[in-house]
Amino acid sequence: MNISLLIGVCLFFPIVWNTNPCQGADKTAKAIPSFQETVKQDSLFKEPFVDLDEWRDVPVRHHYIHGGFKGTNTLFSFYFPLKEQYQGRFFQYITPVPDSETLSQGAKGEEDKIGFSITSGAYFIETNGGGSAAMAAPGTRADPSISAYRANAACAQYSRVVAARVYGDQQRPFGYSFGGSGGAFRTIGGFENTDGVWDGAVPYVVGSPMAIPNVFSIRMHAMRVLKDKFLLIVDALEPGGSGDLFAVLNEEESQALTEATRMGFPPKSWFGYKSMGIQAFPVLYQAMTMMDPGYFADFWKVPGYLGANPTESLLKARIQKNSTIKQAINVEKAAKMGLDAGSMPGQARGTADAAWKSLENKDSEPSVAFQLSDKLPDIDFLGGDLIIKTGEAAGKKISLRQIAGDIVIPGVADSKVLMQIKPGDKVQVDNSNFLAAQTYHRHQVPGKDFYVWDQFKDKDGKPIYPQRPMLLGPMFARGASGTVQTGKFKGKMILLESLWDREAFPWQADWYRSKVKENLGESADDHFVVWFTDHALHGDLTKQEDPTHTVSYLGVLQQALRDLSNWVEKGITPPASTNYKVVDGQILVSASALERKGIQPVINLKADGGERTEVAVGMAVTFDALIELPPYTGKIVSAEWDFEGAGTFPVTTDLKTAKVKGSSITLKTTYKFTKPGTYFPTLRAVSQREGDAKTPFARIQNLGRARVVVR
Repeated sequence: MNISLLIGVCLFFPIVWNTNPCQGADKTAKAIPSFQETVKQDSLFKEPFVDLDEWRDVPVRHHYIHGGFKGTNTLFSFYFPLKEQYQGRFFQYITPVPDSETLSQGAKGEEDKIGFSITSGAYFIETNGGGSAAMAAPGTRADPSISAYRANAACAQYSRVVAARVYGDQQRPFGYSFGGSGGAFRTIGGFENTDGVWDGAVPYVVGSPMAIPNVFSIRMHAMRVLKDKFLLIVDALEPGGSGDLFAVLNEEESQALTEATRMGFPPKSWFGYKSMGIQAFPVLYQAMTMMDPGYFADFWKVPGYLGANPTESLLKARIQKNSTIKQAINVEKAAKMGLDAGSMPGQARGTADAAWKSLENKDSEPSVAFQLSDKLPDIDFLGGDLIIKTGEAAGKKISLRQIAGDIVIPGVADSKVLMQIKPGDKVQVDNSNFLAAQTYHRHQVPGKDFYVWDQFKDKDGKPIYPQRPMLLGPMFARGASGTVQTGKFKGKMILLESLWDREAFPWQADWYRSKVKENLGESADDHFVVWFTDHALHGDLTKQEDPTHTVSYLGVLQQALRDLSNWVEKGITPPASTNYKVVDGQILVSASALERKGIQPVINLKADGGERTEVAVGMAVTFDALIELPPYTGKIVSAEWDFEGAGTFPVTTDLKTAKVKGSSITLKTTYKFTKPGTYFPTLRAVSQREGDAKTPFARIQNLGRARVVVR
């Protein structure tokens, strides 16, 4: 059916209609111009269509419209509030990579983007970013601007036409985009390279043009070298710890920790060393081997590269084992064997921390593991390759993410190759290239703007290690955002960064801020705010990996969108940027909320008057907490205790008993420990701008911790 033939004065949508998209409109209003008449047109996005229009009651009552653009793979979902709720704006979520336009459906509580938007008087937009075919990557000819921002911009512009028809209102809706990680690159790329599409943006957990692959290589190098010392490093940083991270480290270990810290890895985030893994690096690794294959040969031969004069730990970590495929293992067989083959491709999608998984090949029935005829060395294996020597797949290789005994488990791999590998094929397990990738950052020294690389320069400012012929970071950045970030935009922006972020080191927000100041000069503060969230990681999920160490930043994100809309529409200036300084690659903030600013509460927790106390079993410990809020950022609405580290925060304080002084409150309580051990009692406090204790939205969290040793 030719959908364009069904366009009429109001009903310009196709097929079967459950409701009229103009329902509730003022019938006396003037005729509303078409998409072509109202929008500065992108030549690629000429013919919008709608194939679904209906009212829905989940998560809240809203008018749902789904469609796309003919001649492209671009699809969109629009979620419109009731007319009496609508306040003339939209929020648009930008995914880290092109993904589903129905991704937000089914989310609940704090993670419910649809419910949050409607509660905030906005309609909500999500798109598929032009579809996976539009995504630019090494080896493809796709135009990076399409998935970076053009598809999203076309959908945003078209939504204004639809909104006018839905509400019978000719006033242009204000528009705000937001996205994290790769979505932050795309949010910034769209905001910098369009005019009149979005009035404001909230990028979060953003990297710099030098982030990829360097934030991962530095982390993996430290993980390999420090694997036996992390427990002591973490303990030194916990409340009541020594604070000396280097007391138990040898020269190689000290260098690895110093290098990672000066590059920006937050030391306190090492608490998750057992579970953090290497995140998106398997996807990036394959691109690195394509883009700079010579590096991996030079690493083991050319002076100046670590592999040419390897340390003992590097030699012990290397594996080059020849063997034969004994059997291919599918999902069902892996389950029967008790193998942890991990999540299947595409299960975790769309979030700042896991969207990279949607890049994995989704063809059906590939093997998830292989059994070899020989056992492999017992080493700390972060990743490597399975090189196929004979058989149908001879000459090809696949990446491995895990080895155990005689079992190898592929990582990101072409499923067609996986299905070609058969019993009897000769193979080699080799992690030489993967080990080489772990110090790639040393050979990627950029310009002076990227101050964390100063550690790799001599006194004359020249690199101390051999340099590769090209910088990969900006190439990855262009693929994500269409261009390299410049800091030049029209409108207003609130940028959010997490102080414990392992994938987007916090200093990168300061780098972008410097670009904004460079381009906007004295007016920069009239257009740009940056807030850092303490105890927050990279992922945009409610529950992080350890609730007694970390908090969700979703409440900060939601409040930022609300503050941004007030800033643009009403001229109400948001709370000031977080006050910080950069020292050796680390973002340092004050322990005082008044000095720190931003919008997050700050907690100072003491056990028997100090960060650490030692008591006997059954002896009461007195806890005193000072919770401070930056001025005019709301009220404390919740205070919960987790004394024994379960992560459930089972004890809630009645805030009516708290002492209130200005924007701070003090709490006091006691607790008796019945078993010996070392505990880290944790207080989680939550603020909310309107003081609403019941809403799931815009709840700003932070933690306070202390150490109790029970004898």
